[in-house]
Amino acid sequence: ALSLPAALAAAPARAQAWPTRPVRLVVPFPPGGPADAIGRIVAERLAEIWGQPVIIDNRGGAGGNIGADVVAKAVADGHTLLLAASSHVQGAALYRRLAFDPIADFTPITQIAYYSLVVVVHPSVPAANLREFEALMRANPGQLTMTSAGVGTPTHLTAELFRIRAGLEFTHVPFQGAAPAHTALLAGQVQAMFHNPVMAVPAIQAGRLRAIATTGAKRAQALPEVPTLAESGYPGFDAGTWYAMLGPAGLPTAVVAKIDADLRRVTAMPSVRERFAGQSLESRDLGPEPLNALMREELASWGALIQRLGIRQD
Repeated sequence: ALSLPAALAAAPARAQAWPTRPVRLVVPFPPGGPADAIGRIVAERLAEIWGQPVIIDNRGGAGGNIGADVVAKAVADGHTLLLAASSHVQGAALYRRLAFDPIADFTPITQIAYYSLVVVVHPSVPAANLREFEALMRANPGQLTMTSAGVGTPTHLTAELFRIRAGLEFTHVPFQGAAPAHTALLAGQVQAMFHNPVMAVPAIQAGRLRAIATTGAKRAQALPEVPTLAESGYPGFDAGTWYAMLGPAGLPTAVVAKIDADLRRVTAMPSVRERFAGQSLESRDLGPEPLNALMREELASWGALIQRLGIRQD
């Protein structure tokens, strides 16, 4: 048996030896979306650093809650991780019954990437900028159709946040996912959307949609000429979508520190930043404590909005 000093000396060595087998990265969304793209980009680089395969496990459904539940129940040894989106906390506020606590049942590690939503209109809408968009809605209360990827999704909640701050009304036309909403918008069946840039930017560049604002604190790298809502009369407006690495609750501190450091190394790589930019994503490297604070803050703020809208679901 090891003496106590020998055992203590061996502990860091064991932590440094992690991972000892393939790492499963649960992506709680179907293949093909931004989360899946981020997961595959970072998994490739982390596998090189760790000398172990990083296996993507797509567990889509229930707004990310199915995949999150898998990780919440996993052994906290660092070999099962979650690529969470900001919907991780939004969904917790939206659903009355969850099998997990979005804060207590997870260990925050690192925020990886972020994008601002883009306020877009169909070219037939007579609004070239945000001021004209607001004037159009004021002159025609409730008549403008605002689509989204579904009730309670970031594309819906951010539009509602703007509506409340602006004191305006629109008719919400939700779809089951961003793709059908995008198709309806391109066809002119609906007029506007707080859209994800992965789909929006190519359509904007092709002249099929018009961008009038972005929702982040700073201008989006993919659309530097488009002003933010914050600089267009809504100071402090900051409602983008983030992606972060989480583990099960109780993840060893040494493992958290290693994953955090290695992810920062990955997201600083020019090749990774270039691939992120191709998805209209920006690198972020928020560590465990700031990420924990962000998650708690957003759980409270989005929860208050969801309660105000009366859209909680079973």
